[in-house]
Amino acid sequence: MAIFLTGASGFIGSAVLRALRAQGRDVVAVVRDEAKARDVEATGARAVVGTLTDRELVERLALESDGVIHTASPGDETSAAFDEGVVDAVFAGLEGSDKPYVHTGGIWVYGSSAEITERSPFDPPALTAWRLPIEERVLGASGVKTTIVAPAVVFGHGGGLPNVIAQAPRGSGVAPALQLIGSGEQHWTTVFVDDLAELYVLAFDLADGGSYYIGASGQNPTVRELGEAAAVAAGLDGRVEPTTTAEVHEWLGEGLGDALLLDQQATGSAARIDLGWEPNGPTLVDDLRAGAYAG
Repeated sequence: MAIFLTGASGFIGSAVLRALRAQGRDVVAVVRDEAKARDVEATGARAVVGTLTDRELVERLALESDGVIHTASPGDETSAAFDEGVVDAVFAGLEGSDKPYVHTGGIWVYGSSAEITERSPFDPPALTAWRLPIEERVLGASGVKTTIVAPAVVFGHGGGLPNVIAQAPRGSGVAPALQLIGSGEQHWTTVFVDDLAELYVLAFDLADGGSYYIGASGQNPTVRELGEAAAVAAGLDGRVEPTTTAEVHEWLGEGLGDALLLDQQATGSAARIDLGWEPNGPTLVDDLRAGAYAG
């Protein structure tokens, strides 16, 4: 039987797919169209054209699988209902099997904190508050070996949120500067996407039921450091300028803006200790300075 992977054509899911196939693992993935099916099948995985809102399909694939890794998300106002539906269908298929189910959370549910661990209190911004009741259900499930992986800000291969920094507006004037998200004093806790993918695989194989792991590399740059690196790559000699909260809201919207203004630091040490995870990818500062993101 194969591992059922959702989101296999997405940023995180495609990295998980590569990691699983690099180990020779059998994978089945639901994709929306034939073009995405060809991409998935090129890795040696099996693609099923359909949607994750098709409860019957998801339940059947879960039932037939060795376990499920769920990375898919619409990333919009439908995210809560989407996740609830996937969890309903997956649990119906896995119920009583004690097979693994790895669910994707997110670091923002902790709010601002200089030392985030799995025991830190939750304080989510409005954008991600919907996650908490679903995650409580996942962790409390019986008959399924559940794990939540809460990724930090994910980057790598020119994808992910760092594009917001690299493509930020340039101020006007004789010496244009890249505009920061807020003052730039806030930290982002980060993780390279290929390192994160390895954590998903380790969690699937080794984590205890009802476990929760923060996927953070331990690199916690400030937004000013990230902006200055992107400004070097953009030919601006590292020039940056702060913005106000109101300007961030106008630029990115209130929900995403407030999330990116959070000041967060984490080490991800629990995953290293418990699962032997060893993140060793590049830093986001180096990635931005090298021009990995289009400015």
